[in-house]
Amino acid sequence: MKPFIPKRLEHVAFGLLLSGMMSLLVSGFATLIGLGFVDGILLAWMKAWLPSWALAFPVVLVVAPLVRRILGRLVIQP
Repeated sequence: MKPFIPKRLEHVAFGLLLSGMMSLLVSGFATLIGLGFVDGILLAWMKAWLPSWALAFPVVLVVAPLVRRILGRLVIQP
């Protein structure tokens, strides 16, 4: 596949994918723990995931630079 995202938007694309994947997995796990294997589990999961992603995406965009700065102070540079 030919790249199509401009370099200046890489951090936004990273945040979108990271928040999407993490919120998908965490909401799925929480939904499964809360409801068990019941009919309609996938619909319940999607209803939990979409609002979670809507919250997670902007949070990742704000928190990621802070985490990078903290790690920049903690990690020994070669």
